[in-house]
Amino acid sequence: MQDLLLPLLRCPVTGSPLTLTVIKQSVITRQDQPYNQVEEGILFGENDWVYPVVGAIPRLNIESFLDHAGFLEQYLPGFAVRKEKLLKENEVLIKKVIKKNKRTRESFSKEWKVYDYDQDKTFLADDAQMLERFLTETGATRLALPGKLILDAGCGNGKLDTMIAGTGATVIAFDFSNSVQQAQERNTNPNAHFVQADVQFPPFALQSFDIVHCSGVLIHTHNTEYSFSRIAPLVKSGGLLSTWLYHPSKDLIHNLFNKIRKITSKLPLGFQYNLYRFTILPASFIIKRIKGNKQNSREMMVDILDWFSPEFRWEHTHEEAGGWFAKHGFGNIKITTVNDFGFNITGVKKQGTAS
Repeated sequence: MQDLLLPLLRCPVTGSPLTLTVIKQSVITRQDQPYNQVEEGILFGENDWVYPVVGAIPRLNIESFLDHAGFLEQYLPGFAVRKEKLLKENEVLIKKVIKKNKRTRESFSKEWKVYDYDQDKTFLADDAQMLERFLTETGATRLALPGKLILDAGCGNGKLDTMIAGTGATVIAFDFSNSVQQAQERNTNPNAHFVQADVQFPPFALQSFDIVHCSGVLIHTHNTEYSFSRIAPLVKSGGLLSTWLYHPSKDLIHNLFNKIRKITSKLPLGFQYNLYRFTILPASFIIKRIKGNKQNSREMMVDILDWFSPEFRWEHTHEEAGGWFAKHGFGNIKITTVNDFGFNITGVKKQGTAS
């Protein structure tokens, strides 16, 4: 965690600014730029909320104080009392968050464990192609990105973010799965920053970002429109919001798979993995090879897990999504890309819009 991050961070529950106690820091050099990095620390919010910095990543999921209880017990005197108070005063919220997040966090953490960071493409795209896809989806250009502050809401493996940072933009990327740890460890660009956080409780100052990009994430939450409403306020006036969503399909296989996943997504994740590995993967491999698709088996498995294992997978029409943008004060609404599975849609926040 670099010093740049702290002014942008907020408590995901109260929205209050956070203060930082540093436990361990080091000097890191990336691209010949030395800077201080907080390796371990504790972030404090209002009403006794507390969040650890572990592995140089601010852990800002609401339940992070439970996920990293051992760390906080070691470094925060009186944490046991604080924890019990948080659990008592916020029992409904904490139970709700843990329940809604558990399966999805496990699903996407498993997905990125299958992925080989050194060899695999990300959904058919290598690193350079991922950047081109981002530029096409957002309508941005390389020349326009230097100096921009960009939020990647649901960053997955984090590769795109280092590519965007390479253009001269500053990128804050977050995901609520453990994929952010790999992203942080492999990050080579000082302008890319990683946070662990929930898209429905984004821990950032409102109206801070020139571009908020959210690709294939909102449709894996329990309510897509509600999740949209949580990231829209993060865009500054005149800024751009870009999101990629699934749309309905009339394809029989597509709809059959959606019916199958309603059953299989409820199964234990380890059982799901082996079920897909010995049933869907072999058939998918043969069919894709016949069609000329050169994905390796790991890349195909990531695709399969992305479809079948998440608890939620919603599909929305272009008109429905456009209505969300208009409702939250965005104009110049455009469908920028469309493929068999989904579409990307953007909007520009009108001046004076607060939500």
